[in-house]
Amino acid sequence: MAFLKLTFSKNKRDKLAQVLWILNWVSVVTGILLFSMGLFLKVEINKRVELMAERDIQYVPNMLIAVGLIACAINFLGGKICYDCVDTTKFLRWKLILLPYIMCTFFFTFCVLVGALMCYSMHGELEESLNLGLTEAIRFYKDTDTPGRCFLKRTVDLLQIEFKCCGNTGYKDWFQIQWISNRYLDMSKKDVLDRLRSNVQGKYLMDGQQISNNSAHFNYEHQTEELNLWMKGCRQALLEYYTHIVQSIGLTVLITWLFELSVLTGVRYLQTSLENGLRQGDLNSESDGWLLENGPDNVPPKQIPEAS
Repeated sequence: MAFLKLTFSKNKRDKLAQVLWILNWVSVVTGILLFSMGLFLKVEINKRVELMAERDIQYVPNMLIAVGLIACAINFLGGKICYDCVDTTKFLRWKLILLPYIMCTFFFTFCVLVGALMCYSMHGELEESLNLGLTEAIRFYKDTDTPGRCFLKRTVDLLQIEFKCCGNTGYKDWFQIQWISNRYLDMSKKDVLDRLRSNVQGKYLMDGQQISNNSAHFNYEHQTEELNLWMKGCRQALLEYYTHIVQSIGLTVLITWLFELSVLTGVRYLQTSLENGLRQGDLNSESDGWLLENGPDNVPPKQIPEAS
């Protein structure tokens, strides 16, 4: 017995073909949307690629770009096929192509689902990439005269201003490193570090001992004021930013997958009903359509060999 069998008259088949023609063109638009979202995510990642470790996180936008382009091609062809299926003569030209087309579309629909799941699974890799990348960027923050690193100071500064964050995990990260360029320090003198620690400003910048000391500053309440000291780390700020983008894209891709699955189901019904009508010798008569020719109830039982 066929699985999910439905009976279609000639009028119903024609209406189904017309609806599927419209839905395929809508799917072309969703393909453009997938391509655009993949391109947007790729651009956003490349904007701050200097702050990320060399981890392969570009596979998600690349996957979305590829799926979007394939969606445009497949659904454009599907729209043409569904439009021609209204005409009996034109259907005969597509008869041998319909089944391979449905198989390719099924594989493509599966790729859309994989793309949606990839959007939700890249959180851990993204966090690790940001952690390692920001650690290295802060470490080389002072190297303003070193080729290949001279841009890091400006990049980190703009990041902290834009996202109102400080350091990697927090502002205390800056107390663990030398962030002043050697150009401004006389490293030939052994007491440079001691002299930096001897004054209040150096003690504030290098040890952070005075940040929570209200009496060390005029009109200052560290428990209620942030002033220009942002408590959130830049890793958390960037992770929240990218997670919001990726989850929004993932939800859109998931909805697209459900839509593509419904279109594929309709095309399968159209294909099987037309072929059954052709077997009956009259495409103008009623015919059955189904998703699977052999349903679960039609699977032959496994035979057990008799004992000798």
